[in-house]
Amino acid sequence: MPPTTTRRTRRRTLRQILGGVRRRARRAAGRARRIWRRSLQLQVVTSTLVISVIVVVVLGTFLSDQINNSVIERRQQSAASDASADRLRIADALSRHEDDQSKPAEAGKTVPPDPLDEVMDAIIGSGGDGSKKRYEVLILNVAEPGQSRASGNVTPADVPPALRQKLQRQVEKFIDTPQRFTDRIQFAGETQPRQTLVIGAVISAYGGYEVYHFFPFTDEEQMLSNVRLAIVVVGFGLVLLLAAIAYLVTRQVVSPVRLARQAAERLAAGKLDERLKVRGEDDLARLATSFNEMAANLALKIHQLEELSQVQRQFVSDVSHELRTPLTTVRMAADLLYDAREDFEPMASRSAELMQAQLERFESMLADLLEISRYDAGAATLDLDSVDLRDVVLRAIADSEALAERHSTRFELRLPNEPCMAEIDNRRVERILRNLLFNAIEHGEGRDIVVTVGADRDAVAVAVRDHGIGLKGGEDTLVFDRFWRADPSRARTIGGTGLGLAISREDATLHGGWLQAWGQPGEGSQFRLTLPRRAGLDLKGSPLPLVPPEIEMRRTWRGQMTPVLLPATGDGGAHGES
Repeated sequence: MPPTTTRRTRRRTLRQILGGVRRRARRAAGRARRIWRRSLQLQVVTSTLVISVIVVVVLGTFLSDQINNSVIERRQQSAASDASADRLRIADALSRHEDDQSKPAEAGKTVPPDPLDEVMDAIIGSGGDGSKKRYEVLILNVAEPGQSRASGNVTPADVPPALRQKLQRQVEKFIDTPQRFTDRIQFAGETQPRQTLVIGAVISAYGGYEVYHFFPFTDEEQMLSNVRLAIVVVGFGLVLLLAAIAYLVTRQVVSPVRLARQAAERLAAGKLDERLKVRGEDDLARLATSFNEMAANLALKIHQLEELSQVQRQFVSDVSHELRTPLTTVRMAADLLYDAREDFEPMASRSAELMQAQLERFESMLADLLEISRYDAGAATLDLDSVDLRDVVLRAIADSEALAERHSTRFELRLPNEPCMAEIDNRRVERILRNLLFNAIEHGEGRDIVVTVGADRDAVAVAVRDHGIGLKGGEDTLVFDRFWRADPSRARTIGGTGLGLAISREDATLHGGWLQAWGQPGEGSQFRLTLPRRAGLDLKGSPLPLVPPEIEMRRTWRGQMTPVLLPATGDGGAHGES
């Protein structure tokens, strides 16, 4: 295999791995977001935890700084006091030595060579309470460097240069104020530097001496470290304790709310006997009581409405059936009058024709009312058969051609070449298509009507497109309501009952299908019927789009179009929008 192909394969494999990782991360993030949005208890506990952490961090930082400043300040004050006492000792020893040197020497008595030895023994010795001093001293003899003294592992090199420069400037100005300097110093024989306070002063009255005291903060740093650790441990425990308290408190509140939510869901699902248990007399108990009263009233109202609806359905069904007998008699008489209308006077002949037309409309309305009553009673059934949907469409168009000719409307058919077989009730689907075609003829303003048939593996669909007045926003669902009219002032030109689309939607739902509408003012409307190929199969999509392709393309083109300034021309429409 060539190296280029190998690299491409590796890149492709790497991209696949990274894509899989990203998908898993997105799924995990999605699950976390869903859990976060759905759990009130998690939100409260998390919010309490975050706020507690912020408060504990702020308070812990404040306490740590206060303790640190207090310990350091106390240590500096103690160090300044010890350094001042040592400098007095050194000055006193140098003064006695100068006095001894100024007196005449007595026979048999010798003068000590250097007074600093006695002072250093006193400084580095034990204190009054038997404890060893926790600092080191360096005495530099400026005139005779060889006569310097130091305790411990301190050397002149350990003196910070900045501190020594300050002392030298003081000597030039005849100032003997002690100076402080804090730095990390690594003493001889030690592996790690230590934070150390260095206090320096000049004793210039007795030949020029520089005295440096080194106060390591080892014990203080250890104590502050222990304090910070204690603050962290206590803060962490406090945060966990607050989170546990928040969890317990929110559980007491959320658990009844969760039970109420579950009861409300079961109540919404139709279980009207669902009730909550009432414990105590607090707000949650009163909420449960109010919920139970609401559920009882709702069940009572629903029961009353069901009884009223049952009475209404029974009334419509009974009236519709009872009207058939007189309607049949009236129909027979009207047929006789209509057949003999040529022997009547013009007014009587016209009356016979009007009576015949209105009787046909009345019969149609009565048939629709009977059909609606069957659906309301749940008595509608399907007579399924495997049918080619194209044949059903052709028959519905043949039944509508006479009406289309009267309205100067033409049909444009878009049928697939292959059969569109589906298990449907031939009569009901043909009625749906006739209702859609009649509706398109009535509202199509005489323009062409496009009928499209499509199919895929799971579903078949028919779309009826007109180019009439269209539908306003929200009317795509209202159009299927019983007796609904987009414009009440607009007269029906066909004489429908106002129940055709409502019955069509019930027929589509009985098949397990969809009947949907789309429309825009001035762009016309489109109704799409989608049915499963096999009875009982759940629909996941439709083979045909609900929005006409030309409208969708126009939307896409407008969304991608950017404004461009074109030069003016003499032709006012040359650069207009197409």
